[in-house]
Amino acid sequence: MQTLYLKVMILKDFTIFTYMIPDEIKIKPVKPVLSGYISEALRLLKNETFPDEDSVHDIRVLMKKARAAVKLVAHQVDSEFFEREYMTFREAGRLLAEWRETSVHRKTLKSIRKSHGDLFSRLSRYPFLESIMATPLEFSSPGKAESNRIEKIEEILRKSLYRVRFQSFGEQDFRLMFQALESTYNEVAGIYLECRRKPRPGKIHSLRKRAKDLLYQLWFFRPLNPPVIKRIEKRLDSLTRDIGRYNDLEQLLQVIGYEPGNPENPPDINELLIIIRDKQHNYLSDVWSEAYRLFCPGQKLVNLLGFRLLSVDLPSGAKIR
Repeated sequence: MQTLYLKVMILKDFTIFTYMIPDEIKIKPVKPVLSGYISEALRLLKNETFPDEDSVHDIRVLMKKARAAVKLVAHQVDSEFFEREYMTFREAGRLLAEWRETSVHRKTLKSIRKSHGDLFSRLSRYPFLESIMATPLEFSSPGKAESNRIEKIEEILRKSLYRVRFQSFGEQDFRLMFQALESTYNEVAGIYLECRRKPRPGKIHSLRKRAKDLLYQLWFFRPLNPPVIKRIEKRLDSLTRDIGRYNDLEQLLQVIGYEPGNPENPPDINELLIIIRDKQHNYLSDVWSEAYRLFCPGQKLVNLLGFRLLSVDLPSGAKIR
């Protein structure tokens, strides 16, 4: 286990902890990485006449990474800059969401059909399911609305890239960035506890979003303890993937228009519901066991990252009670 040095300052009834790391360990710089995320998103947008499903997914991931990155330096840059860039990345992802959701619904249903062919032969009489599972339209000839949407995304990202390049980030303050990382970790831990107390789909979705933030932010701190942090990243990636699959199934039920408790629901649709709920239960079982290892009550981020507290400098005559 590595050592993380702390300096403790006691002011009246408050204790303030200041984290320090050896000079030879440097965390990854945010500004060039953020520029890289935006540049790659623009490249994917221009790669084809119209972005395919994989490109849409990759761009949305880049926008999530960009939002997580700018959160790390929120206290080191102008608040107006932070708000503008954060909302830009959010808007770009939102504009692509519709294409991604349609693709996911289709793939989810086809995945279920592989193991339940008999049921889906009976479900074939429901037009709304067939429309979801239909082969997607070719993207080579997008309509005017789609073209305008792509142009808007390109425009806002080009402007964002320009602003990032000319925005001074100053010297990276490890203390402030680590506090931002701790804040994200504590937020995820709090949502996890709420989910275990009352697991509602909306709250579970929030757990995934904030856990994604933590995953993407941890990447910047990997040089501190590469083997341990890589293992945590792998766990977070597994956890967020399982929650994503759970959420995809929940969204599918909404798209289908399933009405819980409605006695007029067809038996075939009720059977599909049971299959979906069983799959969701299995995903959540894996999520909760993994989440407990990462966010169990009392867990501290510094300990999770493989550090121990060794050095404590106190003012003369001060005591820790």
